[in-house]
Amino acid sequence: APAAAAPESAYADLSIGDWVVHIDHGIGLFKGMVRRAIAGIENEYLCIEYAEGDELYVPIHQADRLTRYVGPDARRPKPTRLGGAEWQTARKRVHAAVEQVARDLLDLYARRHTAQGFAFGPDTAWQRELEASFPYLETPDQLRVLAEVKADMERPRPMDRLICGDVGYGKTEIALRAAFKAVMDGKQVLMLVPTTVLAQQHYRTFRERLAAFPVTVEMLSRFRTPQEQRAILFRLSQGALDIVIGTHRLLSDDVQPKDLGLLIIDEEQRFGVTHKEKLKRMRAEVDVLTLTATPIPRTLYMALTGVRDISTLNTPPAERLPVVTHVGPYNQRLVRQAILRELDRGGQVFFVHNRVRTIQAMRAHLQHLTPAARIGVAHGQMPEKELAAVMRAFTNGELDVLLSTSIIESGLDIPNANTLIVNRADTFGLAQLYQLRGRVGRGGQRAYAYFFRHRKLPPTPEGRMRLETIAEHTQLGAGFAIAMRDLEIRGAGDLLGTRQHGHMAAVGFHLYTRLLAEAVRRQQQERQISAGNTAPQTGIGRPLGRARVTVDLPISASIPASYVPDQVMRLSLYRRMADVCQIPEVDALAEEFTDRFGEYPPSVDNLFYQLRVRILAERAGLSAVSTESGMLVLRYGAGAPSADAPLHEGVRRGRTALWLPYRQETAWRARLLEVLEHLAALNR
Repeated sequence: APAAAAPESAYADLSIGDWVVHIDHGIGLFKGMVRRAIAGIENEYLCIEYAEGDELYVPIHQADRLTRYVGPDARRPKPTRLGGAEWQTARKRVHAAVEQVARDLLDLYARRHTAQGFAFGPDTAWQRELEASFPYLETPDQLRVLAEVKADMERPRPMDRLICGDVGYGKTEIALRAAFKAVMDGKQVLMLVPTTVLAQQHYRTFRERLAAFPVTVEMLSRFRTPQEQRAILFRLSQGALDIVIGTHRLLSDDVQPKDLGLLIIDEEQRFGVTHKEKLKRMRAEVDVLTLTATPIPRTLYMALTGVRDISTLNTPPAERLPVVTHVGPYNQRLVRQAILRELDRGGQVFFVHNRVRTIQAMRAHLQHLTPAARIGVAHGQMPEKELAAVMRAFTNGELDVLLSTSIIESGLDIPNANTLIVNRADTFGLAQLYQLRGRVGRGGQRAYAYFFRHRKLPPTPEGRMRLETIAEHTQLGAGFAIAMRDLEIRGAGDLLGTRQHGHMAAVGFHLYTRLLAEAVRRQQQERQISAGNTAPQTGIGRPLGRARVTVDLPISASIPASYVPDQVMRLSLYRRMADVCQIPEVDALAEEFTDRFGEYPPSVDNLFYQLRVRILAERAGLSAVSTESGMLVLRYGAGAPSADAPLHEGVRRGRTALWLPYRQETAWRARLLEVLEHLAALNR
């Protein structure tokens, strides 16, 4: 079975020195975790430094109030003054903006839901035959996403599903099966890809996988002569072609399919604005499947699950190994060694040199280092026929080394090429480096990636940071962590519109998308109620901004370093716990802790108790649970029980709170839970 990532890895995005946003206090610098004793009880706190050196200590059970600050560019944010009015003003402004965005998104979604499309029939015997011929074992994620895509296609409204998956996680196979399903119902399919090289590769894959079936596949790109292009377009308009794979050439006005049923878009963010407008128009009538290796950050995913159909592929294929990554100055001996070692095991090498002007000089240099190697050169300025021939020769194993510019970064799949060498890697963007590394290690073989910087010229600070990041994140599925920094805002700009950048800068990307998720959820519920449907809607992201309850009990509640020594993991676990919002989840988490770390100490037990108190207090509509003058005080929030509501015995009713006697003994803990359960039931 594939190795599963630790559930808290999604929360491991905070480290000391990061800019963070506290939902109530604004932007500050995260200084780490500290232990402090208050009124004789020691607990762990998150320390944040604000403007003018002010410090805020956030109790660890409120870790969900913190998110990492990600701005629309690399500029350092301005820290907020604690207690000032500027933060509340910024939040109000962003609140109004997200309400409008949520409204627009929901209107768009409602229009799409009422549109009439084509309902494809159930799977045919041939469909099952094609799927059985897949030479690998599908991952559980692949099977789930495939089921979602097919269910969408069989509905009468047009499909518009986005599939996010790391490089090499099997998106192409899902697209191929969806295309075949469309063809089986007599419809035509267009597949739009960003580069000619990728078009060529998908064309080969589709031809090979569909060879046993009466399906005609063609490719439309600059690899085809004008005469061939005209012939392909004529056959497409006559209905004589089933699947056409191509670059943005497919969006030209002369492309007129006879009966288009499905449009597949690979890496939509790589297309220009005018192309996107054309795609938007096509979306209204036909089923659209969009594939992307750009991960969607968790908070944005929450915001959009209510208004877009999104599927994620998170599990790597079985037998996949992480790529061994080396970062350092250019070293001839190491280059020679890397190439010869790959050739010795019968493999092939990608060598990326992103300057067309000096690419032939680099070829001579490589030939000198490894005289026996067969080296081919590929770049975007070559004549089409020549480029196609080189790519074909490399794919067929007739070349040992492909010396190319970054044109190989998108989706190229050559399982026999398992060493990648990138010259002047510090000049590439982070997402590019990550995509390039995704070209190797796609089979069961151990793969190697060498990212070299200039031997003498030091890289820019940003360049060095990018190289450090790529060297750090070598685990499978690291695309999420890597592409986060680089693509968070760009991806959001695509999905939400660029006008939102200013608002994102004001409160940070994560808090912005969190507020958006809340706005979407709230408006969806309002629309359901006004439509007379009070059942909770599925597909709405889980509530991110719950009613804020302050829990301050006289117990020591933390994860001691003796139980979980790694500070980063402790922080990730705290943030994961703060996100829990159901009692059964607390019980499952307690079981998981015992299973992973052994029997937990009393302070961790107190932490789980505090979680239960917070969840029940939220349901009861309380705003705070604390102790005062020897009493437990339950302060009302918005959902206070009415004056004549029956109260639990021994509970005193105050004007703004409920009071119950408390003594330093374990009985008060069970009693508090009882009272909270009673209040939660009253408030239901």
